[in-house]
Amino acid sequence: MKIFGFEIKRSEEELDNVPVSFAEPQNDDGAITVGNALGGFYNTILDMEGSAKTESELITRYRHMAMQPEISQAIDDIVNEAISIDTNDQVVEIALNETDLPEKVRKKIVDEFDNILTLFDFTNNAYDMFYKFYVDGRLNYHIIIDDDDLKKGIVELRYVDPRKLKLIREVDKKQKDKHSGIPTKRVKNEYYMYSDTGFQNTSTGGVGSPVPGGTTGFKIAKDSIGRVTSGLMNENNSLVLSHLHPAIKALNQLRMLEDATVIYTLTRAPERRIFYIDVGNLPKNKAEQYLRDMMARHKNKLQYNSSTGEITDSRKMLTMTEDFWFPRRGGERSTEVDTLAGGAAQALSTDENLQYFQRKLYKALKVPLTRLEPETQATFGRASEITRDELKFGKFIRRVRTRFSWLFNMVLEKQLVLKGILTPEEFNEIRNQIRYDFVKDNYFEELKEAEILRERLTTLRDVADYTGKYFSHQWIVKNVLQMSEEKANEMEDEIEQERRAGAFDDEDQGF
Repeated sequence: MKIFGFEIKRSEEELDNVPVSFAEPQNDDGAITVGNALGGFYNTILDMEGSAKTESELITRYRHMAMQPEISQAIDDIVNEAISIDTNDQVVEIALNETDLPEKVRKKIVDEFDNILTLFDFTNNAYDMFYKFYVDGRLNYHIIIDDDDLKKGIVELRYVDPRKLKLIREVDKKQKDKHSGIPTKRVKNEYYMYSDTGFQNTSTGGVGSPVPGGTTGFKIAKDSIGRVTSGLMNENNSLVLSHLHPAIKALNQLRMLEDATVIYTLTRAPERRIFYIDVGNLPKNKAEQYLRDMMARHKNKLQYNSSTGEITDSRKMLTMTEDFWFPRRGGERSTEVDTLAGGAAQALSTDENLQYFQRKLYKALKVPLTRLEPETQATFGRASEITRDELKFGKFIRRVRTRFSWLFNMVLEKQLVLKGILTPEEFNEIRNQIRYDFVKDNYFEELKEAEILRERLTTLRDVADYTGKYFSHQWIVKNVLQMSEEKANEMEDEIEQERRAGAFDDEDQGF
């Protein structure tokens, strides 16, 4: 049976030179590795405090966590920092400055990248796309083309639920190195398995083969799917995790403590009475009957029916939130009524534990603690007042954004190859030189950059008198202004152009 989707043909030389090693390929994309002897693949079982036994359950748990107020607030901060919607600029732009491609080819690549953003409707869907990637830990898109006219390129990009798709990697384990005789492993084939009902069971087979439980999976060509993962793996390096995974335990602890606090508050809130009933020398049975008669005579529970407006007296079993009744025999004491004070005030005043687990939850999500209660924070100050947590948070956002950008690389490669602009081999040569610039909306980063520039200019003024005596011009540009050779040459060219255009009255201006 033909695999559904399209496949980009690679050169024979590339196929023949598939690297062979005794180790399996790096598995940071969640691929399930199968060998020659296996007839199917198996889901990874993750039993962490009974949270999930299949990948589908784990993703569902992540989505449930994202609905909790504290997690939702943290995710909103992260996504807002990573994706900034600006009415004047694109959310993301491609940068090809580091490539050595001709200018004509660069322009075509930029145009095709704009087409891809249009297919994603990225201006409107950027927040939702990044949100799904961050919460689920993976993002899949079906790349749809016109089989009758491949030169059209990609005609549609359709989101695929990660619970219905799995990446399978077949590894040939029978080969042996001809020199050492050590068994080696080589990737023989890669494809996706899709099931409309999801993969809830423990195993599945090949094309159209039923899974125990009635599920059927179908093979999808790898080039037909654009997939990006978080890069976080479990300890066995067999299951992709979300950035929310470290917060599972902290969230469970916070929820249990909140529930315990509410229960304790409700049970200790009312002020209850303690009745000591004098039963004299009555026998035990008659004493108990006398106590029940006294309870029925004095104990009542008024209930208000909001629909009918009636008030009823409901005599029900005694609960822990109501009065206590104790028999008393002999002695000088007779019947007595005492009061047991409520403990709600004390329970509500001790919330240090709740604050501890809230801070622990935010630390697990790598969100600065100052954002836990933003309404209590002061306005932005100088760069020297920026906390280290904010700087670390900015670096974390850049790392997640870089990983998210892999999706652009995968889809862009298919688009350029289908339209004949680049070959797969040519794209692989420039893959690591492509950069994606997102619109920045982090005020802390702006303050940091301004503070750094201010300090460099101050140092420049201090060493200006020693230029030509102890320090050379190139040394100052490189070590004080921290400019690379390429940046320094570019700056000198711009200064020369501006001087010719009459931007400087004095030709000695400019350093």
